[in-house]
Amino acid sequence: MSDILYDQIPSLDLADFNSGDSERKARFVRDLGAAFTNIGFVSVRNHGLTDELTANLYDSVKAFFSADDNTKKKYEFPELHGQRGYVGKNKETAKGFKVADLKEFYHIGQPEPIDGMPDNVFPDEFPAFRENTLATYQTLENAGRALLRAIALYLELPEDYFEDKVAHGDSILRAIHYFPLNPDLVQPGAVRAAAHGDINLITLLMGASAEGLEVLRRDGKWIPITALPDQIIVNVGDMLDRLTNHKLKSTIHRVVNPPREKMNSPRFSIPFFMHPRGDMDLTSLESCISTEHPKIYENMTAGAFLDERLQELGLKKN
Repeated sequence: MSDILYDQIPSLDLADFNSGDSERKARFVRDLGAAFTNIGFVSVRNHGLTDELTANLYDSVKAFFSADDNTKKKYEFPELHGQRGYVGKNKETAKGFKVADLKEFYHIGQPEPIDGMPDNVFPDEFPAFRENTLATYQTLENAGRALLRAIALYLELPEDYFEDKVAHGDSILRAIHYFPLNPDLVQPGAVRAAAHGDINLITLLMGASAEGLEVLRRDGKWIPITALPDQIIVNVGDMLDRLTNHKLKSTIHRVVNPPREKMNSPRFSIPFFMHPRGDMDLTSLESCISTEHPKIYENMTAGAFLDERLQELGLKKN
């Protein structure tokens, strides 16, 4: 199984897991685990998002990002370290890179925050933005919980292993605008999103408005990824990688700049980063540690790991 080199990521149907048919459910768990063990990415159908909600979401996100900079900056609060509201251009730099990504984005967190979580910030000028982002947040959170139940079964854990860890978790819906570029003014080394792994447990990504996402295969080849209209892309994040001692792979991915003739076109993308609560222990599972696969990560909580990564991204100062 570990020798598989995918030319494209596997496609799965979440309806199989939720079907009540034990054979279909077991096959979904097996196929999800195989993909996450090898390349860390899958595409998933029957995730709960409707065409109508998706279209309304993109319309409201595009409307916000089309506003002037002064309007957008009204919703940027540095003291929130980019965890809620607007984050402007040239603010996030991928770990290990010196040039900021060519993007701006907006973060939405738990609709009903608890335990000191910051409240959401919504733009007054665009009331549909609040309605559509919150509906999407709740839909993708539900899909993510189902996927985590499948992951728990693959790891031979109780099916509800992740439930109490992600309930009221620090999950984030990120609406990203990769703004149009002038090819003659792009700083050397600057790309829409430099190669990186996600911080969280799993990421659920609805289809972007343009191509550009690429995944790094284990043999060093970059594979372009585009979700079909009825699919979302799901990938392993660094927290799940740590928990499983790299059994489930947080695969490096990036968003490349378009060809010169398309650089003046924007790209919109809306990932859902599924985070546990900050007190989750990410100590690698004993079942994932062996003589052949010794422990590679130090013990750390999800909150401490998130704090470390926010500093590395430049969103939080030491």
